[in-house]
Amino acid sequence: MSEKDTGDVKGAKTEKSTFAAGCFWGVEAAFREVGGVVSTSVGYTGGSTKDPTYEDVCTDRTGHAEAVEVVYDPDVVTYEELLDLFWSIHDPTTRNRQGPDVGSQYRSAVFYHDPEQKAAALAKMNELQRSGIYKREIVTEIVPASEFYRAEEYHQRYFEKHGRRGCRIW
Repeated sequence: MSEKDTGDVKGAKTEKSTFAAGCFWGVEAAFREVGGVVSTSVGYTGGSTKDPTYEDVCTDRTGHAEAVEVVYDPDVVTYEELLDLFWSIHDPTTRNRQGPDVGSQYRSAVFYHDPEQKAAALAKMNELQRSGIYKREIVTEIVPASEFYRAEEYHQRYFEKHGRRGCRIW
C-alpha cells in the first residue's frame, strides 16, 4: 500500500495528510468537523528523536512539531479543501509560535505524502502570499512527511474528552 492510499475504510478509498499549526488539540478539533475526514490522530513528526513523549517534545529539543495526521475520503473532501482549512485556522506568518504557545513544536508546517500534495501546498502558499492577505511573509514549512509518532492517548480527541472547543478562554 502506498503512502497515499491508506486503505479501505467502510468501502471508501482514503488518503493521508499531515499538518502542524500550533497546539494539536485545536488543529485536530478543526479537522474532525470536516465531512469526509475519516479519522485523525495527534502526534509528533518532523524531528530526529525516536519515539518522543509529550514531555520530550515540550523541551523544544527534539525537532518535532505537534501535528495532526488526517485520513480522509478524497471523493468527499479534497486535499485542497483541507489545505484551505489549514491556512484559515492559524497564522502562517509567525515562526515557531501560535498565540501564546512558543517553540519549534508549534511551527506551521505541511508534511506532504506525495508530489501532488507538495505541489498543491506550494501553489496555495504562493497564491496566499501574492494575495496580500498577510502583511508579513508566510513561514510555513512544506516538507516531506517523515515518521509520525502518535501522541499519548490523553491527547487524542482532547476537546471531545473535556467538553471544550479551544485551548484558551479569552
